[in-house]
Amino acid sequence: MTEMPTYISYLLAWYVAVSVITYATYAWDKRAAIKKRQRVSEKTLHWLALVGGWPGAWCAQQQLRHKTQKTAFRRVYWVTVLLNLVVLIGLIAVMPLR
Repeated sequence: MTEMPTYISYLLAWYVAVSVITYATYAWDKRAAIKKRQRVSEKTLHWLALVGGWPGAWCAQQQLRHKTQKTAFRRVYWVTVLLNLVVLIGLIAVMPLR
């Protein structure tokens, strides 16, 4: 079995860390919405998804039922996922896998 390249390990750790932060931010925003308190801006949620937190955002949307009805929000969210995947595929294409 071959060893995973170091950059893949760091990339995976980054996605996990940012996804946990993103999930927690969605949970915070959901709670704020319920309690009618100051909310997290949609711009912040999109930036978190864009920098790698989109898996955490997806999990939060499904489990917390948060931000699932706003079509405009969901459209921008899926653009962040697409951009992430394009960059990720580009990185893998130019970086050696060994």
